[in-house]
Amino acid sequence: MKFRLAQYTLIAGALFMAACSNKDSSSFKVTGELKAPGDAKQVQLLQMDSTELRPVDSATIQDGKFELKGVSPYAAFYRLKIGENEYDLIAKNGEEITFKVGARKNSYEIKGSDESDKLKEFHQKTGVFAERNTKLSEEFEAKSQALGKQSDSLLNIYRPAFLKNLAEYNKAAMKFANDNKSSLAGFYAATSVDPRSYEQQLIAYADAIKDKFKDNPIIQRFVTQMIAIKPVSVGQKAQDFTIPGIDGKNISLADYKGKYVMLDFWASWCVPCRQENPNVVKQYNLYKSKGLNILGISLDDDKAKWQAAIKADGLAWTHASNLKGFEGPVERMYQITAIPSNFIIDPQGVIVAKNITGQQLEEFLKKTFSKPQ
Repeated sequence: MKFRLAQYTLIAGALFMAACSNKDSSSFKVTGELKAPGDAKQVQLLQMDSTELRPVDSATIQDGKFELKGVSPYAAFYRLKIGENEYDLIAKNGEEITFKVGARKNSYEIKGSDESDKLKEFHQKTGVFAERNTKLSEEFEAKSQALGKQSDSLLNIYRPAFLKNLAEYNKAAMKFANDNKSSLAGFYAATSVDPRSYEQQLIAYADAIKDKFKDNPIIQRFVTQMIAIKPVSVGQKAQDFTIPGIDGKNISLADYKGKYVMLDFWASWCVPCRQENPNVVKQYNLYKSKGLNILGISLDDDKAKWQAAIKADGLAWTHASNLKGFEGPVERMYQITAIPSNFIIDPQGVIVAKNITGQQLEEFLKKTFSKPQ
């Protein structure tokens, strides 16, 4: 590639500006101004890791102003905690960020960090869903208090509204992520969606960004996780395994070749699993004569409790377990990190549905077994 004079001039100019600048490239600075600080006396800067918020710096608010510093060689997530209010931002070494909060909590301005500005854009676009959720919660609580108790009929009225709002948020957040693949704010949006409902989209997103943020360990952990999940995602060929049945005899997934089978990962100690069991029993009774098979795989480590739960819940299908909890070889193969989890595998051995419960499971099975086989 030819090195043009104009390119040399631009680079030389950039080097000159850097040499004359007072900016510290070994850290970043956040200068803040609060129009109405209220009772807030202190401000904290916290780094947002995938599992925790780590304190980085703190300062006393004086005359509505403060200054904080941090160190990060790559763009990273941070949170400003000012009294009871919190604000997310993205920062890296060399940036001088100014942060101003107006009289209202949600009225704030960030300059000096394009990524933080993009993050603010995401919050503005999705704030409507948070407001709607708050309004629904307040209405539900007010009506419950008026009744003097929580009502199932009231819950049945509000649950669809909550779920609809959540679905719309997930859709908007995933769109923002896909529209901003070169921005850390896009990653922030992607990790806020429901990973079970959007698994395939998140795998595709991870594949698209895997080479964009190689210096960021949080993103690389996410990419690694998505790569690990891909072999057991919808559309993939189900991986074969052999596992001890409840009677001690080995059971293989290959035993179900040419049949529909649902792998149902559960445990006697798992409350959501036990709550879902009546629905699974109902669906099994409806569709077992049409070709539905279930292989229950327990994450119990106590065989007696496992057997007692099977009997108590009336689970009249095949059961198996290594009795090793989440560390069982099948659990590891299928990337089980939470239960209940399930995989529906078609007669060709392809995973056609994953982690569907309740009405979703009912609708999927009804649609599947109403087709000509």
